[in-house]
Amino acid sequence: MADLLIYQMWSSSARDAAEGRTVFAKPGGATRLGERIAQLPLTLRSDPREPGLESAPFVLAHASGDDTSVFDNGLPLTATEWMRAGELAHLATSRHTAELTGLPVTPAIDNLVLDGGGDRSLDEMVAATGRGLLLTCLWYIREVDPATLLLTGLTRDGVYLVENGEVVGEVNNFRFNESPVDLLGRASEAGRTEKTLPREWGDYITGPRCPRCASRISI
Repeated sequence: MADLLIYQMWSSSARDAAEGRTVFAKPGGATRLGERIAQLPLTLRSDPREPGLESAPFVLAHASGDDTSVFDNGLPLTATEWMRAGELAHLATSRHTAELTGLPVTPAIDNLVLDGGGDRSLDEMVAATGRGLLLTCLWYIREVDPATLLLTGLTRDGVYLVENGEVVGEVNNFRFNESPVDLLGRASEAGRTEKTLPREWGDYITGPRCPRCASRISI
C-alpha cells in the first residue's frame, strides 16, 4: 500500500487535475476535491513534524514543475490532510497554481501517513479471511494511464494463498494492473497503521506509516 500511495501522491498535482489530465479531474476544469474516493474512513496525511517521520518544515524545490516551484522555496509547511475520512481534501498546490485555480496553497511534504484503519494485526486479518492472496510487496511500478492512475507492476518476495483463515500454500508472482484510487474505493478492511519501508520508493519517502489493506480483486 505504501508504494501505491506514494505514486498516488506524486500524481496529485492540483494543476494537472484542474487541466483535466489526471484521475482527480472533473469535466470543465473542476477537481474531485470533496468527493469520496475511499470506501473506508481512511485519512491520508503529511506533517513535517510527525514524530519519528520529521522532514523539512519548509519547501525545498530543486526545480519547478506542475505542483512545485523554486519560487516557493522557504515557504513554511504545515500538517496537511490529503484525504480526510475517505474524502479527497487537498491536492498538491504551489502558489502559482493556487492563483490559477483558487485552491489553497498546499505544497507537497516528504512524509506520508495513512490512518483510520482498525486494530487488527496481519495474523488477525489472515485469520478472518475466507479465501484470498497475501502479498509481500510490489515492484517495478509504472504508470499506464494517468487519466485513471492505472499502474502496472509485479509482486515480489512471495505471494501466498489464504483459505479458511490459514496460509495454505505458495502462489507464483504475477503482473498486476491496478489504480490505487480504484483500490481505495474497493478496500474492505485496513489493519493497524505501522511504520514500513516501501519496496520500490523507499529512497524517496523513508518510513511512511501505513496499514495492511484487504480489497476485492478480479482474477
